[in-house]
Amino acid sequence: MTTAKRRALNHLRRESSRNDRHAQAALLHATTEESEMDETQPLPDDRLRLIFTCCHPELGVEAQLALTLRLIGGLRTEDIARAFLVPEATMAQRLVRAKRKISAAKIPYRVPEDRELPERLPPVLAVIYLIFNEGYTGSAELSHEAIRLGGVLAQLMPDEPEVSGLLALMLLLEARSGARIDAAGRMVPLDEQDRNLWDRRLLDKGLEIVRACLRRNLPGPYQLQAAINAVHCDASSGAATDWAQILALYDQLLAVMPTPVVALNRAVAVAKIGGPVAALPILDSLELEGYQPYHAARADLLRRLGRNAEATAEYDSAIALSTSAAQGLFLGNRRASLERPT
Repeated sequence: MTTAKRRALNHLRRESSRNDRHAQAALLHATTEESEMDETQPLPDDRLRLIFTCCHPELGVEAQLALTLRLIGGLRTEDIARAFLVPEATMAQRLVRAKRKISAAKIPYRVPEDRELPERLPPVLAVIYLIFNEGYTGSAELSHEAIRLGGVLAQLMPDEPEVSGLLALMLLLEARSGARIDAAGRMVPLDEQDRNLWDRRLLDKGLEIVRACLRRNLPGPYQLQAAINAVHCDASSGAATDWAQILALYDQLLAVMPTPVVALNRAVAVAKIGGPVAALPILDSLELEGYQPYHAARADLLRRLGRNAEATAEYDSAIALSTSAAQGLFLGNRRASLERPT
């Protein structure tokens, strides 16, 4: 485990030292240098081998994800706990139990055989997406590395539509990254972003993959999320966002992935169509206390309803839970607007 961790961290340091041109090439082409390729193995990439190895079926799904993020992604226990919406102490205990399970069951660190790869794919995709999300709100190197891994995986498993869906989702999100922060360092909501700052090459690549997924007609969670983001990107030409289509896609996503976070995102779409009165009861039914996007969304709905005292309290919670200065500045401005006379 120590060797795996050191190897992964050294590899990440090498990746982070590449210049911007190499980073863009990795985003678009997701190739690996020939010197790092081992064509005798089913996984010709060091990091992917380690991720698949940690995602052993003897471990529970949550243990697989947590252990891989800790050892391979190099994320702190605090970061992993936030991603799983649990206290840091709880996550620390899970990591200890996972390590003990590996030792007791004598689970080997080895490259899985071809026939074992599909069984381990779901947690691997989840790990790559969590690494991307951590980088998306913090270190760009992590998000670039997640896209690179997604591209390599798509080349290795071209018949797995969810692999393609995840790659498309990450590309579409990354394409908008240049417009997410304004000159003052504040986060810019999607509907207020300057579309001219979006990366057209990444958009086109992501949209191309989404269209290929639609032709397969085998929808899964990552493909549906990519399709939702594709609808948002279609508005880049100046047309109004098709919120009815987005809501319909969220309905499908909630059917295959019935989680509180999906329900929260769906409620935002409901608010765009039916207003805050229609969406607030949905949020109030969710058990997402301590989840920053939940408090931010609830604050916005309460603000729009004129319930300023409640909105202020929710903004305070969202600001305290923010993981980036840009989020805090944006929410702080929204909170301050409630105190100004109208």
